[in-house]
Amino acid sequence: MSSQSTGLRHWRQRFSALFQDHEIFIRTHGHVRFLRISAVWQKRVALIAGLVLFAWAGVTLAVFVNQLLTSGERAEVAAKQAAAAASEARIAKYRDRVAEIAADLDERQGQLEEWKKDYFGDEPLPAAPASDAAAGEPAAKPLETSAIDPRLPPEAQALARLEARQEAFSAHLLAAVKARAAKAEVAVAQLGLDPAGLVRNAAAGRGGPFIPFRGRTGQASALGKSFAALEGALFRMEVLERTLVAIPSGQPAHVLMLSSSYGYRSDPFTGAGAMHSGLDFPGPLGTPILAAAPGRVTFVGQKSGYGNVVEVDHGQGILTRYAHLSGFTARVGEQVTAGQQIAKMGSTGRSTGSHLHFEVRLNGVAVNPRRFLEAKADVLEVKADARQRVGALASAAPAGRGAR
Repeated sequence: MSSQSTGLRHWRQRFSALFQDHEIFIRTHGHVRFLRISAVWQKRVALIAGLVLFAWAGVTLAVFVNQLLTSGERAEVAAKQAAAAASEARIAKYRDRVAEIAADLDERQGQLEEWKKDYFGDEPLPAAPASDAAAGEPAAKPLETSAIDPRLPPEAQALARLEARQEAFSAHLLAAVKARAAKAEVAVAQLGLDPAGLVRNAAAGRGGPFIPFRGRTGQASALGKSFAALEGALFRMEVLERTLVAIPSGQPAHVLMLSSSYGYRSDPFTGAGAMHSGLDFPGPLGTPILAAAPGRVTFVGQKSGYGNVVEVDHGQGILTRYAHLSGFTARVGEQVTAGQQIAKMGSTGRSTGSHLHFEVRLNGVAVNPRRFLEAKADVLEVKADARQRVGALASAAPAGRGAR
């Protein structure tokens, strides 16, 4: 106990020795003053300074400790804020994507409705077959709502259901188009034409600027398999049906006789073997000459050996030529219908008497007209259906629209 008191007294003496009474002499204008700083006052000032320093150190330490304690909370808050910002960005992107998909589906719905109306009118589509034997594909299945992912948000589920319904309708429409195109293909083939070649030639004349489909450029599957195949099937059907309509199956003149057939024969002037590129129909002078199919008059005038000639372009590379005429009743550029009078029978040019020389040319090459004029009833029935559809489409479309 005494040793502790001794030690305490020792440190107190050393502390007191630090503070001694001081007197400061201050001389001002010849006057001397004494300023006394006592040891007690010095101790008080030192004590106050020490307390202030201690308080400052305590505050600093408290702030540092508080920062250490709250840094984890601030980091957690910052992480939550960053996650919230990222979530908001994802939500905004999702909404934009939903809006984009909705716009795509709306545009696709309009296209489907337009195709349905253009090619099948207001009539309901025929029942889809059990299978597409030609393509080896199963028929379209009814919509299965259970296939929609239940984890999707409600608006995404609604869009998925709409897309599935469109795909089912597209597949049904595709089956109907393929069935009708198959009938047209058989009819065209029976007339001696090559359906695949006709479609290939028509496709060679397509083009135009590239305008990407809304929002999903380069993703062929974005349209759906049936929808993507539908445009090609419609193109094929239209080419074949327009070819049927363009085929000149109507009689070019109301006469019963045929004086010369297509092919090799003895020339009526020289008797030498010659190629006859058409059919000759004899008849009285002035007999009405009729367009064998609808089309546009592209030539009215004279050609060497043919005399007076009228030519009608029926589209799809098919042209009819009417020669040895005595007069014209059509003009260049005129659109004519099947059975419309375009000229009068005569004997102009290299001719031995009043008759009509009738030619059919496919892509500039003469072919036998007999196979078109003698088409079977089933072919003519398919052609009549095609003419009705093509005629309705032409009357509803703006000028200039036709076979692609």
